Amino acid sequence: MPAGGHENAGYRRLFERDGLTFGAGFPLTGATRSSPPIEDELHLANHAESVGFDGLWARDVPTYWPTFGDAGQTFETWPWLSHVAAHTDDIALGTSSVVLTLRHPLHVATSAATVDRLSDGRLVLGVASGDRDPEYPAFDVDREERGHLFRESVETLRAVWREDFPELEGQWGRLEGDLDVVPTPTTETLPLLPTGHARQSREWIAEHGDGWLFYHLPERTLEDYLVDWREVAGEKPFAIAVRVELADDPTAGPEPLHLGFHAGVEWFRAYFARLADYGLDHAIIGLQNDDREAALSTFADEIIGEL
Repeated sequence: MPAGGHENAGYRRLFERDGLTFGAGFPLTGATRSSPPIEDELHLANHAESVGFDGLWARDVPTYWPTFGDAGQTFETWPWLSHVAAHTDDIALGTSSVVLTLRHPLHVATSAATVDRLSDGRLVLGVASGDRDPEYPAFDVDREERGHLFRESVETLRAVWREDFPELEGQWGRLEGDLDVVPTPTTETLPLLPTGHARQSREWIAEHGDGWLFYHLPERTLEDYLVDWREVAGEKPFAIAVRVELADDPTAGPEPLHLGFHAGVEWFRAYFARLADYGLDHAIIGLQNDDREAALSTFADEIIGEL
């Protein structure tokens, strides 16, 4: 059965047209160890939408582990995206990514459907099995079970969104009798993009996901991944997250950053043009410049507008 999450407005905004689209990742202000300033985040979210970005992506990090280095955008994913939905118009809203192994699937189902309804169908769900080891005992989850728990959660989400009063059972509990999960999404099912390998095979992701969301990869590795992905998934989209720091000199060559590059706009324009030629569908940009508003504008004018 096709995954079937390709009909909602957010998914269509990101993936319906030909070519590479771009999103921006929260926190747009760069504050990852403390609560970012809300008004500044919303101002930048509106600015990203106005200059041509197609998505805004919120991470799911329930705890702060200093060794890992950050706490995402700090704010809990669902209320944060609801707040962003109320302050934006048409831009897609994504999760990158909800850690299904640490959340009860019925809570995910109703929370995600709520955000989808409040945003008029703009929600796209990146979903993950998790990668911060101390979080598993904090939630009383066996990390060795995360592959199974991830599959079980995906199957549960699809069932409760598609069926009325489904009868389901899993490690999370049992749903039976006169119980239903409300609300339902704006479409039959929300789009789910497994993140990384999520302890699954590429074939499983191709069959059960509506696309594949990955971390930044070396260019040659990404090219190989895209070839292999098309063989098993056809036209289902592939997206990556990449950190970008724009150099003052537009002709500056690349210098490596963790999960990205520092370079001039000319190099980035050529780089993303190559990724588009390989078949990449969407890139989530994590801007590293101090002046984020100016960087969003420059990226939109010099890269998005020129591809």
